[in-house]
Amino acid sequence: MTLAAAPLVFRHATLADTDALIALVESAYRGDASRAGWTTEADFLDGRRTGADDIHACLARERSVILVAERAGPDGVPELLACAHIAEEEGAGYFGMFSVRPTLQGGGIGKQVIDEAERIVREDWRLPAMRMTVIDIRDELIAFYQRRGYIRTGKLKPFPYGDERFGQPKRDDLRFEVLEKTL
Repeated sequence: MTLAAAPLVFRHATLADTDALIALVESAYRGDASRAGWTTEADFLDGRRTGADDIHACLARERSVILVAERAGPDGVPELLACAHIAEEEGAGYFGMFSVRPTLQGGGIGKQVIDEAERIVREDWRLPAMRMTVIDIRDELIAFYQRRGYIRTGKLKPFPYGDERFGQPKRDDLRFEVLEKTL
């Protein structure tokens, strides 16, 4: 069975997944490896996208999980393909740290991760909506979420310039827009 043909399996990350999660997130957003997919931020951000401190904080919070998507590889060992952080914030679900292995982007894995994250927030946590923040110059990414039912709220949040935990900006006009979907 090929990697693409094996069923996708979801689980909640543990501290033991930290290094693999960092590698996946970094590969999806930073550096030349990220250019193999369409989610790259390499043209407007350098530096890190996440670190062990972020992963550990997500795992330590109440009502917060990092959802992991895996498939059995050729040797039968599960391979990390995608992840997303979901948490309860201000009475709604929050969706972030969404990453799919760059060479597998565009093949439907991300849609399955979003569906599972929404299911957890709707059915397990019984929350009415899912929110996320997206850098507002990411037109293609925003359009991807809009096709999945998310709306642009018009609410903007400043980019944390000077805080290298969020990367090193290559431009001075970055900000986040809140997207929301009723579940």
